[in-house]
This record gives sequence, structure tokens and C-alpha cells, in this order.
Amino acid sequence: MKIRPLHDRVVVRRNEEEATTASGIVLPGSAQEKPNQGKVIAVGEGRILNNGERQALTVQVGDTVLFGGYANTVKVDGEELLILSENEIYGVLED
Repeated sequence: MKIRPLHDRVVVRRNEEEATTASGIVLPGSAQEKPNQGKVIAVGEGRILNNGERQALTVQVGDTVLFGGYANTVKVDGEELLILSENEIYGVLED
């Protein structure tokens, strides 16, 4: 199943959770924090402005983004994805 976000929405696949800390301690599943980074897998067509024009999104498919901890999650084909408005994204991580 494919998902096509509407307007200024972005679909993000969250990065994998860290299983060990920086010092090498293995964390059980319940103690792991969900990462606040992910890869954009789909973007909407853009926000509709008051004059009827459409403003394109800044983020693109393939970008790695940083977002807040209270993102909306949905399950699509058994995979947990995030659907965010572009203004909920804090930034794009660049190499």
C-alpha cells in the first residue's frame, strides 16, 4: 500500500532505535527512547495559501529530518510511520 500525504504533510520513517548506550550498556526494549530523526518517504503537494496558490514544501523525499517527540504515528502495512506537518519538522540533517 502506498500513502500520499495531503497538502503540507510529510510521511517519515523513524530511524532505528539504539540498542546500546555510548558506553556500551545494552538497553532492554522498554528502556529505549524512540529516536527523533527519520527519513522522509513521501511529501504532499504543498500548503494552499490564502490567495489560492500552492506553496511547495522545503523538505524532499530522502531527506533526513529532526522532529519533536510527540509526532503522530500510523501503521501502514504493519510498519509504523509518522505523519507530520512541515512546520513540525525542526530541521534537515545534512552530511
